[in-house]
Amino acid sequence: MTHQTIDEHDEVLTSEDLALLRANLCEQQLFRRDQLRQFAVDAGPYPGDPDGPPVAGQLEVQVRLAASARMVLADVEAALARMDTGDYGVCHLCRGRVERDRLLIIPQARYCARCQQVREAAR
Repeated sequence: MTHQTIDEHDEVLTSEDLALLRANLCEQQLFRRDQLRQFAVDAGPYPGDPDGPPVAGQLEVQVRLAASARMVLADVEAALARMDTGDYGVCHLCRGRVERDRLLIIPQARYCARCQQVREAAR
């Protein structure tokens, strides 16, 4: 069994963890792709009600949901690419390790908890 050290507390990301995380990311990828395909189908001339005019609120919600789905899909695909290159679990800011528990909760996480807090505080 291979281990990848994640932080100074000797938490390790096992090969089983990596397999579970990859499966989770692939599942999310399929879900988001299906979701975007459904948005494209629903985005006919009049989303929601094919017999009536489009409702501005429906259009806005659909546009925002599609944008969110595209962003999550991009994050998921980037995480899968990092797995393929061996960069998975490395913080994009401090280049330290993203905590194992954080990855198990948010498998597409790009930042360690400390750097994520710094980014959120800067907003």
